[in-house]
Amino acid sequence: MGILSPQFGGLVPSQAQQTLANNYLQFNTGGANDFAQQYLPEIYEAEVERYGNRTVGGFLRMVGAEMPMTSDQVIWSEQNRLHIAYDNVTITNATTITLPAGVSNVLAPNMTVVIMDPASPASVVHAIVGNGAIQTGNQTATVYPYVAANLNGLGVGNTACKLFVYGSEFAKGTAGSTENVQPSFTQFSNSPIIIKSNYQINGSDTAQIGWVEVAAEDGTAGFLWYLKAEGETRLRFEDYLEMSMIEGELAVAGSGFVANQAAIPGFGGAAGPGGAAIAAKGTQGLFSAINTRGNVMAGYGGSLQDFDALLQNLDSQGAIEENMLFLDRATELQFDNMLAQQNSYGAGGTSYGVFENSEEMALNLGFSGFRRGSYDFYKTSWKYLNDASTRGGSGNFTGGDNIDGVLVPAGTTTVYDQLLGTNIRRPFLHVRYRASQADDRRMKSWITGSVGGAFTTTNDFMQVSFLSERCLVTQAANNFVLFTA
Repeated sequence: MGILSPQFGGLVPSQAQQTLANNYLQFNTGGANDFAQQYLPEIYEAEVERYGNRTVGGFLRMVGAEMPMTSDQVIWSEQNRLHIAYDNVTITNATTITLPAGVSNVLAPNMTVVIMDPASPASVVHAIVGNGAIQTGNQTATVYPYVAANLNGLGVGNTACKLFVYGSEFAKGTAGSTENVQPSFTQFSNSPIIIKSNYQINGSDTAQIGWVEVAAEDGTAGFLWYLKAEGETRLRFEDYLEMSMIEGELAVAGSGFVANQAAIPGFGGAAGPGGAAIAAKGTQGLFSAINTRGNVMAGYGGSLQDFDALLQNLDSQGAIEENMLFLDRATELQFDNMLAQQNSYGAGGTSYGVFENSEEMALNLGFSGFRRGSYDFYKTSWKYLNDASTRGGSGNFTGGDNIDGVLVPAGTTTVYDQLLGTNIRRPFLHVRYRASQADDRRMKSWITGSVGGAFTTTNDFMQVSFLSERCLVTQAANNFVLFTA
């Protein structure tokens, strides 16, 4: 057999039908013919969705609303309590009390009051206010008990007493009351933040097909990988919009953010195209608002006694009848166990089935809603607290930052709108986003470059940009409860 010269492709013919090192293509040893293997593998084209639905958003859509705003700040006012009461009252001596510093004294002569020590429920004194209490900012007042000889039973020097006014008493023919309690309100505010993200791909890769069929939660499907990447960037950004409203924190003096704004682009260093850089303030999210103005229950043990203590606290606040519980898995199971123990049907208090409590049917160990006292509760698992890539990743430690759940009052609240000049009804939780006739910044996306239908630059890539400017308004936070470890 003749020898061909030159030998192209590294193949040398053989006189016999046999496999030699110099007469077959090598697919697995590298070099010019570096393929994964010689034979086409059995390929599963579709991705396996091993994490299920990976998005964690949807919480705010369930409990709130979104409304536009045209300012750098949203301000709202909330009612104060109707009745006069003070905590941390000091028993100065046998007939004198001292109100806590920083409060306005509105105790007037002839008011009748109840003074009690929360640590000693038996120590309760009914008294009348003497002439020493005039609304001049004086923090002391003289009071004379109706039954006891003096205030000594509450303990002179006791600084933890509570006082509330329940009425007044005047002698015949006396002058009118000097009481003149001016109503006031408490004002709160929040500022929107600008949230941005983008995805970029070069022109060549947009024309490259892959062998994996992609699929995403938004319905994106096909063999173009960049479509999956762009779709996931959008989904991730939409989650960020909600997560920022939940986790946001206001910057405070002395923080690393405030002290180093010059090192953060646009926050004190080089000015952006719109002019001088401005100082950012952050934004107050749901968790921060409840920690600051709401109720925090640490170490919920899953007992009925713990839950009844929670109800007593709700009674002292707005007492909203319908409430929603968004819980992590462990706390949700604690609630299920607590409720199952109250049901005497079946062995060990187990609650049978969704079909008229028949034990021959499906066994249902979960509860989606229940009523206790005068309150209705609707319970659900909150994926944000279970997902390992968000708050679910904190399950291995305990402490105040480990959020186990949140109680959110249902319905709406009446507030005074500074811009409209009138009372309006709003959900307790709602998002305000920047918008006007010129621009709507609720959720913006646009394409730049020279690929994918955009012809704005000579750069051979496509860039998809996302932007939103928003903040969360948490009204009547005193009706919210945060469950922490």
